[in-house]
Amino acid sequence: MTDIPTPAPGQIWQDNDKRAYGRRLRIIEIDATHAVCELTTPRGAGHQQAKPGRRTRIRLDRFRPTSTGYRYISGGQQ
Repeated sequence: MTDIPTPAPGQIWQDNDKRAYGRRLRIIEIDATHAVCELTTPRGAGHQQAKPGRRTRIRLDRFRPTSTGYRYISGGQQ
């Protein structure tokens, strides 16, 4: 099993929800319970799409590879 990194600014994560297939987010900042993320890739065709650059807050416990969570793609501050 692959180790899942702790969410950190600069990382790219992908939404696992089938309704948002392909949606990717970059973590901008982290606080005690949430990450502020910026949309880098909108979700798949056929859906209403948010524009890249839109920001949202996501609970840190959702950054795990479950069907309603997120999976790590790349990045992070060195």
